[in-house]
Amino acid sequence: MYRLACLSQFFSRYARWLLLSMAVAVLAGTASAWFLFALEWATGTRKTHAWLIWLLPLAGFATGWLYLRFGGDVEGGVSLLIEEIHTSGKPVPLRMAPLVLGATVVSHLFGASVGREGTAVQMGGALADQLTSRFQLDAQERRMVLIAGISAGFASVFGTPLAGAVFGLEVLVLGRLPLVFYRALLPCLAAALLADQVVLLWGKVLDVHHTHYAIAALPAISLRSVLAVAIAGVVFGLAARVFAQTTHALAQAMKRVITYAPLRPLLGGVLVALAVWLLSTERYIGLGIPTIAQSLLEPVPAYDFLAKMAFTIVSLGSSFKGGEVTPLFFIGATLGNALAPLLHQPLALLAAVGFVAVFAGAANTPLASTLMAIELFGADIGVFAAIACFVAYQFSGRHGIYRAQRTAGSWRPPAPGPGGSQH
Repeated sequence: MYRLACLSQFFSRYARWLLLSMAVAVLAGTASAWFLFALEWATGTRKTHAWLIWLLPLAGFATGWLYLRFGGDVEGGVSLLIEEIHTSGKPVPLRMAPLVLGATVVSHLFGASVGREGTAVQMGGALADQLTSRFQLDAQERRMVLIAGISAGFASVFGTPLAGAVFGLEVLVLGRLPLVFYRALLPCLAAALLADQVVLLWGKVLDVHHTHYAIAALPAISLRSVLAVAIAGVVFGLAARVFAQTTHALAQAMKRVITYAPLRPLLGGVLVALAVWLLSTERYIGLGIPTIAQSLLEPVPAYDFLAKMAFTIVSLGSSFKGGEVTPLFFIGATLGNALAPLLHQPLALLAAVGFVAVFAGAANTPLASTLMAIELFGADIGVFAAIACFVAYQFSGRHGIYRAQRTAGSWRPPAPGPGGSQH
């Protein structure tokens, strides 16, 4: 009878987590699907009406005012979610989701150089936390639901469920996957897989889909190719370090100099619009997916990665909403494209590993980035991607794009909530 009772409790617990994961997946996947639909509309509209770039300063002022008026307690974005997982403080306000969704679509409509992962992760986390009171979750269960929401948001916006599941865990503590969070792996994996399927189902209705990247055949693993990828990994890590530190430094400088928050994106919008006019190109605004795809197949200008880095640093540093990851894909892929002839390696190889390695260094998530490379480009890239991502991680420094990440030495497992246990 005792064994039967234990077995019943075991299945009951996992059935509960499966239901919670399904709820998180439906919420995050649906939000991501409509977000992708809105992004396609915004990008298409901007390309059709190039004059919209001149309204970017006003758009920045408007979103800055909205966040000043209604979003003070959700301004932290992804870092706020990470901090809540570590501390389990007050609930994440539901308004985080519509605010960041609307602000990101506006950023893309008028031409800021921002990404989309930050928006999807914030929506996933904010929506997932609404289940806390409904299901009467204790503090430890709430942490797991928040992590699952992050995983579901990341997986659903990129179509990479394995990377999404691991990202939700790996992004929390720099340099280590804490044992207590391994217990969240099954809910994260279930939420990520299901959220990806939810987007695919919505895609049939909304006609949205994930981007598929084509690359040429990769070389066989050899000492020469491994050394070349490792050397490139050092460069990718240094690029990630420059990006993260410069973005944070600009944001802090603008806060010191410009005390009225809406004026920061207004100034950033002026700089971006003027740069587009002076360079006579829209190549470095928005997501830049066409250039990413091009860099995987043929040579692109060697300065592309520097230009995209500058546009993105100004956009994010002046408080435009979106994310860093897709611009980091652009920076990494074009940097790898430039390094390929110097290291005498196939263009497709270094562009593809650069795609994920700069992100790995900037986000301190080498394992998730390696899995993403495999999901996007196939298993043959696995060894190369792992080398580039882990080398980039080592050379990117202790702090990345998410300021709330804890270092392994400073992190301590949170205590369970009242009446709760650490399952």
